Amino acid sequence: MNLLKALATVSSMTLLSRILGFVRDFVIARAFGAGLATDAFFVAFRLPNLLRRLFAEGAFSQAFVPLLAEYRNRRGEAETKQLVDRVATLLFLVVMAVAALGIAGAPLLIYVSAPGFAADADKFALTVELTRITFPYILFMALVAFAAGILNTWSRFALPAFTPVLLNLAFIAMALVAAPWFDPPVLALAWAVFLGGALQLAIQVPALKKIGMLPRFDWAPGDEGVRRVVRLMGPAVLGVSVAQISLLINTIFASFLPSGSVSWLYYADRLMEFPAGLLGAALGTILLPSLARAHASDGRAEFSALLDWGLRLTLLLTLPAALALALLAVPLLATLFQYGAFSANDVMQTRTALVAYSVGLTGLILVKVLAPGFYARQDIRTPVKIALITLVAT
Repeated sequence: MNLLKALATVSSMTLLSRILGFVRDFVIARAFGAGLATDAFFVAFRLPNLLRRLFAEGAFSQAFVPLLAEYRNRRGEAETKQLVDRVATLLFLVVMAVAALGIAGAPLLIYVSAPGFAADADKFALTVELTRITFPYILFMALVAFAAGILNTWSRFALPAFTPVLLNLAFIAMALVAAPWFDPPVLALAWAVFLGGALQLAIQVPALKKIGMLPRFDWAPGDEGVRRVVRLMGPAVLGVSVAQISLLINTIFASFLPSGSVSWLYYADRLMEFPAGLLGAALGTILLPSLARAHASDGRAEFSALLDWGLRLTLLLTLPAALALALLAVPLLATLFQYGAFSANDVMQTRTALVAYSVGLTGLILVKVLAPGFYARQDIRTPVKIALITLVAT
């Protein structure tokens, strides 16, 4: 598939998802504002989201996709299908155990991730309840990321890029229609997470079946391919965790600030993610399997050309985007969110966070272009070292 065509496909689906994401945030802001209930939900949702990025979409994809491309190029369909079956089985069992532990240990998780909430018994109890509802999301998303890795390796980019749309639709529907039926209404948002995760997984199943890669249970933890994925997962988790640890530190600090602080950071991050997702995530999605294929076939010139293309495109588009976010923060935030319970003060507080975030936009997207170059070569240690230096510097 032509890279520009693939980028256009993924970017268009990402754009649709981001637009619906803003509709989702508009609906949530209008219905709930920025206060105790939204702080509780955003903290509760951030925990499974953090684990999703660590184990499912981030570290797992970095470890699995290059190996999958190698098997497909060098070992044939039968061995590739066996790898898919065995890795899927291990992934399912491990993430199921993590989800069960998260549900059982929700109070401890909230105490660690948002210690300031402990001073308000109602806020703490609500956050624990929301966490227990949202935590199974990690299981759905681990399997969704697994399916996406397979489909992307087969150059089926559109469907995996479309799946986040379903989560946003679930949020919008539950907030608009179902919220009045819940007590408190914010519980509807937690159940939207559960519903959205289930829908995202269900839509991928027919596509996997079509290419003959729908996994079956095959417990073989000693398999060579499984052991290679597990070995690569260790440093990959460490590398991906740096950004998530930074977000967690932000949440810890914000939990001691006045009500609304967690929500202000959330809305600023959402606006920042628009260009980051539209370009950065799209580039990372198509570059990783493309680079992995080039490396597996010893195509050094193609490998270098792919990275060069990604870097030039990133610099061309992200510098103006970062400047626009900083200069137009107030009108953007006011237009998108200043309705109902979301006040002018909420806009100004969110603007402060957004301006600070915009400074790092170009670097953030460049990382999404450069890092797949290491992952495709199954060199995860180098990005990990860089990530650790970044965390210490931060």
